[in-house]
Amino acid sequence: MEQSNAQKLTLLAATNNAGKLVEIKEILAPYFADVLSAKQANVFIDVDEDADTFLGNAIKKAEEFCKASGMAAVADDSGLCIDALNGEPGVYSARYMGEGHTDAERTQFVLDKLADVPEGKRTARFVSAAVIVMPDGTRYSALGTCEGKIGFEPKGENGFGYDPVFIPEGEDRAFSQMTDEEKNAISHRGRAMRLLAEKLMRGECD
Repeated sequence: MEQSNAQKLTLLAATNNAGKLVEIKEILAPYFADVLSAKQANVFIDVDEDADTFLGNAIKKAEEFCKASGMAAVADDSGLCIDALNGEPGVYSARYMGEGHTDAERTQFVLDKLADVPEGKRTARFVSAAVIVMPDGTRYSALGTCEGKIGFEPKGENGFGYDPVFIPEGEDRAFSQMTDEEKNAISHRGRAMRLLAEKLMRGECD
């Protein structure tokens, strides 16, 4: 789909997370007539994210939101992959330990699993797959990563999920100790969304 045609469309962000929406708008708003959250668009569907890859889940979510709304839709799936845990929690990051647990409980679960792992072997990365599906079926996708390590205790008050224990490469602060602007500049999701914007601008569909 040509960029000029995309600019005539409203983009539905398949999220009600305020932080995600701000980031999506900052990066993708120039390419569309408007960007709406699921709530703003009155689209309330629950997508079963049962794929075994981040990209698979993001594609499924974007396709279902596009189909339900008739709008262009953008979705992402992201998570934390820890080398010492063979890539866990990975696609199960939001459901690690099973359903019904808090971010703080899942974060402590990770720290407990890494209790005997020394600093040099606590390498990890956040991974994000971002996908746009157009009403005509055209699809754009991108993958963003942020390398880092897992700290020994939660720090900071900002962010969500595993942010309090993830220290990005080149930093001595956890994601949750950074401002939104600092985090977005280097985050996996920010990188994926910027790559997605570049592909959209160049017309590089899947």
